Amino acid sequence: MIYLDSAATTLQKPPEVLRAMRTAFSSFGGAGRGSHQASMNAANAIYDLRETACEMFGASSPEQVILTHNATHALNIAIKGLAKPGGHVLVSGFEHNAVMRPLKALESQNIRYTVVKTPLFDPEESLKNFWKMLSGDVSLVICTHASNVFGTVMPVAELSKMCRDRGVPMIIDASQTAGILPINMPELHGAVLCMPGHKALYGPQGTGLLILPKGMSLPPLIEGGTGSNSLQFDMPEELPDALEAGTLNAWGAIGLLEGMRFARARQKEIGLHERALMTELLGLLAGIRTVKCYSHPKHQIGVLSMTFGGIDVEQAASGLADAEIAVRAGLQCAALAHMTAGTYPAGTLRVSLSAFSTTGEIRTFVRRLKEILSKM
Repeated sequence: MIYLDSAATTLQKPPEVLRAMRTAFSSFGGAGRGSHQASMNAANAIYDLRETACEMFGASSPEQVILTHNATHALNIAIKGLAKPGGHVLVSGFEHNAVMRPLKALESQNIRYTVVKTPLFDPEESLKNFWKMLSGDVSLVICTHASNVFGTVMPVAELSKMCRDRGVPMIIDASQTAGILPINMPELHGAVLCMPGHKALYGPQGTGLLILPKGMSLPPLIEGGTGSNSLQFDMPEELPDALEAGTLNAWGAIGLLEGMRFARARQKEIGLHERALMTELLGLLAGIRTVKCYSHPKHQIGVLSMTFGGIDVEQAASGLADAEIAVRAGLQCAALAHMTAGTYPAGTLRVSLSAFSTTGEIRTFVRRLKEILSKM
């Protein structure tokens, strides 16, 4: 299979990830659930993961690194912890349903949201529009670091400074950028960072991180056992226990740890590799008359959306799947992004790259796409 759907999840994982998880299956017990070796093995792996996250993302301490099931879980903790009843939330025009659906659910608490005008591949205009909207009634800002549909990179560092200057908390969804773009918590001016483990961090599904700035805590999304303070029925107040009810996914944590080590050691190399492939892909697609690409030479990661002049993108994706080429078509769980870019309701066909994508795969994809479009 030619796999070009890494914005959903990276299929190819470093061999270290698989080896570590295989070992964990037979040697990890419940972290924090005993003093025996199996429990300690799991606890040590989880602590190593927290420390590695501190090193990679500039977190203030391991306790501020919360393990989650995915980015959606992290975003729900952050949004429901920071959005206050009667509050007003600003979001970019490229937010995933992992943001929009929690906000919709919070409307019952008289929490309203406004979508800020954020033109595609125009970070300067997006910043200006956020600044205009950051009035006194705004209580929270949420912004994706890069769109899962178009790969457009948002100016989150500059926006987080605006929020800090206005005293407004901010949440950053780094689902598409963690492992690809450099991220340093001190440069995000007190913003909350949410990310999955199964994309460009090359970990397994069922893993993610919520990284809180120094001194911040949030109320629990769920309650339960933590392996600590078992005499009290209230959740512990200290982090990370306050936000990690239930037995943690230590098998996933060790896989994510190895994936993060892989991504961190090769981050610059992976970025250059994906940009080179994107350049070649755009050059090849330019020769197909019916293809319209949504791209920018500077403000984009290795995610490319395209349309075909009225040809159904879902049918094109199905034809590619028949040829064992994996892409994603439709709305990609981000209808708001398509509304912003003008590709709603039909959506786009999306190609997304990884460290394991090759020039040969790109060329085969374009050749097969050309054949499919010529028959439609």
